[in-house]
Formats: sequence, C-alpha cells, structure tokens
Amino acid sequence: MLETEVYKLPSSWEARELLREKGQFWTPDWIAEPMVEYVLADKDGLLFDPAVGTGVFFRAAKVIAGEKGLNVRFAGMEIDSTVLSQAIKHGLDKDDIVSVKIGDFVLQSPQKKFQAIVANPPYIRHHRLDPGKKAQLKQLAAQLVGKPLDGRAGLHIYFLIRALSLLEENGRMAFIMPADTCEGKFAPDLWAWITRNFALDAVITFSPEATPFPNVDTNPLIFLMRKAPPEAQFLWVKCSRPATDALKRWVRSGFKNVSTQDLFVIVRDLKEGLTTGLSHEPFPDANTGYVLGDFVKVMRGIATGANDFFFMTIEKAKKLGIPEKHFVKAIGRTRDVPDNEITYETIERLERRGRPTLLLMLSGDNEETFPDSLRRYLQEGEYLGLPKRPLIAQRKPWYKMEARVPPPFLFAYLGRRNSRFIRNIAKVVPLTSFLCVYPKDQDRGEEHLEQIWKILNHPDTIANLSKIGKTYGDGAIKVEPRLLEKLPVPDHVVRQFEFPVQMRLFEPKESYPAHTGQDAVDEGD
Repeated sequence: MLETEVYKLPSSWEARELLREKGQFWTPDWIAEPMVEYVLADKDGLLFDPAVGTGVFFRAAKVIAGEKGLNVRFAGMEIDSTVLSQAIKHGLDKDDIVSVKIGDFVLQSPQKKFQAIVANPPYIRHHRLDPGKKAQLKQLAAQLVGKPLDGRAGLHIYFLIRALSLLEENGRMAFIMPADTCEGKFAPDLWAWITRNFALDAVITFSPEATPFPNVDTNPLIFLMRKAPPEAQFLWVKCSRPATDALKRWVRSGFKNVSTQDLFVIVRDLKEGLTTGLSHEPFPDANTGYVLGDFVKVMRGIATGANDFFFMTIEKAKKLGIPEKHFVKAIGRTRDVPDNEITYETIERLERRGRPTLLLMLSGDNEETFPDSLRRYLQEGEYLGLPKRPLIAQRKPWYKMEARVPPPFLFAYLGRRNSRFIRNIAKVVPLTSFLCVYPKDQDRGEEHLEQIWKILNHPDTIANLSKIGKTYGDGAIKVEPRLLEKLPVPDHVVRQFEFPVQMRLFEPKESYPAHTGQDAVDEGD
C-alpha cells in the first residue's frame, strides 16, 4: 500500500532534520480513523484539517463515511504545496483537496467556524521559529487566551489555540500532540483557558511499544474536545498495542466498549488530571508524603549554545595553545558515563579515548585581557557566526559561559538506557544532557550525602520517575528540573535510611549559589 512509504522515517540525519524544520511526522491510519470517527460523530458535513499534509485524515474520513453511509466534504489548509501534491498519489481525488488553501493556518486562518476539526499539527519547537513570527504568535495568544504564553510554546500549541477558536458550538476537535502540550512551562495558562471554555472528553496516551511514531523522540497524546460547557471529569486512556483497531471500536461505541487487552480506560476528575498531569497515569500518593524537592534543589546543566566550539578535548586545547586556567572539567553526554559514578578514572578514560572533557569557561572580562591564542580562537568563533546564534546572542559578551558549582549528584534525564542518578565524585560540571542535583543541607557532611545518595538510587524512588517524566517511544524518560523536584519519595525509603527529616530541612535554602548567565534553554522569552 502506498501509505507505507509516507510513514517510513528517513534514515539519514539530513532528511530527519528537514522533517524537524517542517514539523512533519505522518499519522498512521489506525490513529487517524478513530480521531475522525470522534469529530464526525455520525453526522454528514464538512471536515476541516488545518495541516492537511498528504491527506491522511481525509482518507480516514472516506473510510468512515463509506462504512456508515455519511456524506462528508473536505476543507483545510497546508503551508507546503509540495507535500499537498502528494495527496493524489496516496488515495485522494482532486475534488477531495479542491477546498484546501495553501497558507499559514495560524496567522492567516479562515474567517468561518467549523463543526469538525482534526489535525496532526506541525511539531516545530520554539527555538526553530523566526523571532518575528514568534512575536506574532505571542500576540495571537494574548488575543485568544487573554495573555501571552511562555516563550517555549512551539508552533503546534498555536495550531491548537487557533483551531479551538474556530469551533462551532457543540463542534468537535481531535488533535494529536506531543506531551509538552500539558507538561511545558506554558501548560498551566493554556489549560486554564481550555478548561474554562471547552469540554475535554478524553486524553489518549500510548505505552512505549505502542507509540504511533516509532523511532521518533516524542510522546504523543490525542486530545478529544468539544465546544461545550466544561465538565468535571474526562476519560483517560492508555493504548498498549500498536496498529490496533480497539481505539476505533471504542470511539465508535460512544466510549463504552473497551478492549482490556489493548486499552486501559479510566474516568478521572479534571482537577486531579491537571494537577497530576494529563500525560501521566494517576497515582494515589500524588499529594502525600515526601517529594525530592524537600531534600534537594535541581537545575539543568550548562547550555553552551555551541558544544563543538566551547567543549573540547585536551589535544585540541593544547593545539590551540589556550592556557588550562580558562577551562573547567565537564561531562557532555550520558553514554560517557557507563556507571553510576563519575570518578577521576572516568575522566581519564574519556581523555584517553579522545572524548571532550574541557569546557571553555570565560567570564565577562574584556577580550583584550586574554592571551593571543584565546583571542584568535574567539575571532574564529565570530567568523563562524556564533554570536548570532539564538542562545549565544543573549549573552554579553557572547563568549561568557554559564557557571555551575559542581553538583554532588547528576541526573541523566534522557538516555537510551534507564534514567539514573549519578554520584559526581570527580566534581565535574555537566552540560544539558544532565540535571544538577544539589542537597539543600549539604553542610552536614559526607554522611548526609550518602543518605541522599541511597534515597536517590532506591528502586522505589526510581520507579516513581514514570509518574512525573515524559516517556518516549523507545522507553526513555525525560524529566525536567521542576518535575524532578516533584518526584515522590516513598515514606518507607526515608524511614529506612533513618533520614533526619527536621523542620529546617524544609526551609528554603540557597547553599549553592545560583548560576550566572542567561537561562535561555529553561526560560521563555
């Protein structure tokens, strides 16, 4: 079937990067059909897709209409005429796409409203957006939501907002979106607006083995919503088998018939779901006991903006002739730490293998005070255009590096092996593949650090990561700094190690100095 070619993920980096630039990840039929089933609601009429692509939702609608004897018409928008031209090759007629307009749906949206909207919007993250367009999107959010959203909202978030604003009364919408839709810094403002103005019928999640987008680092969710008064409860679903027809049968039954083998369906209170996280399964101890933030403070690793320039091997530093005092020892990727400790031997092994371990750590000193070798290297960086890169451009001067006190513990938050805590015996600083974990009461000595270490690595603590992290298609878990501080620590783990939980432990303490430099990776603009 021709559809198979559309869904195959390119193997080359260049082809995948092109997909990321356009945000194009195609929806399989077993996902498209239940989404269309929901929005059509057994009615004739017009189906609108704001990101038509090759027309997978139109094809799904033709299947549904044929099975139910419905008369369905199509309209939509697509910004990429090349992609739309492929729709004919993949099962659509010219009449099916005659009402599809080429243009920017978010900023040049239709002037009418629709009864049925369905989409897999382009997943373009905020740092890939042109600054001018980003400003326009913020203005749009202020107009529709009532306030600008945090600067980390990607283009897909604005597709969702715009599409919701175009729903007719009692109209239905089905969007498949990445989990950051309900986990990002912007999510509280977004969902406060959504749940004031729309009814959330269901959220569909997927186990790692059932992901609709294999080999893609994203955790997709399907949101089924209506333009109707908000309701206090919604259905939360986890699909555990790929290419199953259970989703379609469940939607067609009016959310009644459940295949327990393929689908796990529960009724959740909306307030609880928003508190726990719509992408996460509810857990009984969500609001009780201890959380990791009671004991530690978490912040991300250093964002250089250009690792290949600022992070280098000993050999490169020697060749450049840059004095050792301008570097600090650093660790850059999780696979460079095969164990749960970073020792001096770990660093020595990496250096023997030719791995980078030196981070150029420059302050805001005048460039004229630097040695000639360093000034020549910085001039090379300027020639390469580094000062114009989005993250680096926020630093004054551009070569000034963020600083971190070496944390006693690191957290490898997104790796191809299980997420884990790491003891930082070698006192290196981490880049953004790691989170920094600082005990709030580190002045109490090595014994206290050992107690924290045992709590961090206890199997029951590690098991709770799935409750607060983003699970990706390959089973990796990503946990953002603020979410890691919310990691539940079982009471019995605290008691087991006789941890001296005293009131002063819970007082806000800043024993470790805050980092310097712009927090552009974590903070919106």
